[in-house]
Amino acid sequence: MDSPQDLLQQALTLPNGSRLKNRLAKSAMSEALGTTDNHATEALVRLYGRWAAGGIGLLITGNAMIDRRALGEPNNVAIEDDSDMPLLQRWAAAGQANGTQLWVQLNHPGRQSPKGLNAENVSPSAVPFSPALQAFFAPPRALTEDEIVALIQRFARSAGIVKRAGFSGVQIHAAHGYLISQFLSPLTNQRSDQWGGSAENRRRFVLEVYRAMRAEVGVAFPIGIKLNSADFQYGGFSEDESLAVIQALHDEGIDLVELSGGTYEAPAMSDQKRHRASTLAREAYFLEFAEKVRAAVPVPLMVTGGFRSLGGMATALSSGAMDLIGLARGLAIEPDLPQRLLAGHEPQYAVRPISTGIKAIDRMALMEVVWYSRQLRRMAKGQAPKPNESGLWSFCANLLHNGVGTWKTRRLRA
Repeated sequence: MDSPQDLLQQALTLPNGSRLKNRLAKSAMSEALGTTDNHATEALVRLYGRWAAGGIGLLITGNAMIDRRALGEPNNVAIEDDSDMPLLQRWAAAGQANGTQLWVQLNHPGRQSPKGLNAENVSPSAVPFSPALQAFFAPPRALTEDEIVALIQRFARSAGIVKRAGFSGVQIHAAHGYLISQFLSPLTNQRSDQWGGSAENRRRFVLEVYRAMRAEVGVAFPIGIKLNSADFQYGGFSEDESLAVIQALHDEGIDLVELSGGTYEAPAMSDQKRHRASTLAREAYFLEFAEKVRAAVPVPLMVTGGFRSLGGMATALSSGAMDLIGLARGLAIEPDLPQRLLAGHEPQYAVRPISTGIKAIDRMALMEVVWYSRQLRRMAKGQAPKPNESGLWSFCANLLHNGVGTWKTRRLRA
């Protein structure tokens, strides 16, 4: 029987022939390390060089925006043209050291952008957030047909730039309540044209995005997708619909599907209360859904969320239901974690829920982004992470950081 480290050390060949050196992958975490006007920086070169040295097989960047007029947060990197090509090339080279693959996650936030950051927020339909979150997110405007078509081309253009810069692949962000996720959900997509209504129409946008990207980068360049197993909201995107999306993307030639779940209104990734005790014991939050997908669709699967131990990762892989272990928060506090796991050692630090003590804040998934983003900024400066940093201190510091960043962004555009 293979040991846990033997399972993690196995290489994985994707359908297009691309080879990952082991079964460990870094899932996207928002770095917010771009400039105020959303260009790449040397900080990203340092951060991804640090992770590549840690032994991981696949690195997936935080969400790079396809339109600097539509940011998810201050200091996002926007990839719209070749103006950053030299820096993008250095970023790609640093993150591919040590035989690592580095994919860029491409995203548009839709309505899910902090109030005041963008001139306006857009979405498939003009559906505001729930009352608890309306203080943070402004109501969106519904996209026009012409705008939808233009956004599809923006995804393709950004993918082409990523390829020319020398990155290993791209990932479409279709999870966690961002724009593509908004198109997929009947709660946020209430259109009556070809882009809404039936489940088939609601998945039209993501399929057209994939097709346009594939036409731009060719068949040999990996394209993956991060997709919700479900929204975990009554009347929202369901597991059956997610499975239908995966089947359609497989038929089109997708190279890798990363399974996740939830939105800011229902944060399944970070809220352990949303998962049964049996799921928590298995560690992989979305493994049951992965089993359903594996039984129906022969597509490579990456599962992210819940992994805490070497044994849990090995058990998930040996089940045959998935192919890649998705890690995120553990890598923000322990960048050498892959080396430890591949050597047969348990993580040095436990990933813990981040709490401020303020109930309204702690109910949202925002703190999971805020606290870990601060650790990434530390590593990007060449410093060590602080695994025990106070959640409340982190929240207050980030509130100031984002407030200044939002002000600078709006002032720059005035």
